[in-house]
Amino acid sequence: MELYYAEGPKIVDYLKSLHHSVFLDLKLHDIPNTVESAMRVLANLGVDMTNVHAAGGSEMMRAARKGLIEGTVPGQSIPKLLAVTQLTSTSEAGMRKDQNIQTSIGRSVVHYAERTAFSGLDGVVCSAKEVKMIKEATNQDFICLTPGIRLKSDVNGDQKRVMTPQEARKVGSDYIVVGRPITHAEHAYEAYRAIFRAWNE
Repeated sequence: MELYYAEGPKIVDYLKSLHHSVFLDLKLHDIPNTVESAMRVLANLGVDMTNVHAAGGSEMMRAARKGLIEGTVPGQSIPKLLAVTQLTSTSEAGMRKDQNIQTSIGRSVVHYAERTAFSGLDGVVCSAKEVKMIKEATNQDFICLTPGIRLKSDVNGDQKRVMTPQEARKVGSDYIVVGRPITHAEHAYEAYRAIFRAWNE
């Protein structure tokens, strides 16, 4: 998000010119019409994956999907569309206090995942701790992209629901998101390689 806000669409163009896949992690959450229009623009950038907040509701999620389809250049693949369930920085106590969702965080996440699947999206952003429940509630092909990934030697920071890359792979995460353990490392490339090895063990 910070990189896109700093550099704009040109960073996507640059990464695509190097033949990288791009997950544009902007977490859109607005009225359906606005999200649909924004997704039409993002699809035209040629991103491979992007996301919205599931809390925006089914109508908004369906509008996002419509915008992506309409904005995709003919001949290109429609970007995968995911919905954020509960942020990995959210604890159960925090969810109940700040969002007034008076259930377990696991049930909240699974409910969001079920609504996401109902809305025709490809998957969710969730903690690796909820992957097994989500796959059981939806299907094994439903994408679970999991932030909050840390090596055992890493500091958790504001992340509450974390797993190691090995643990995430074992429970069925399809993709992982790793930020500060790489970007704040003294030697970022070596940190990336350590995460890469751990994920592929």
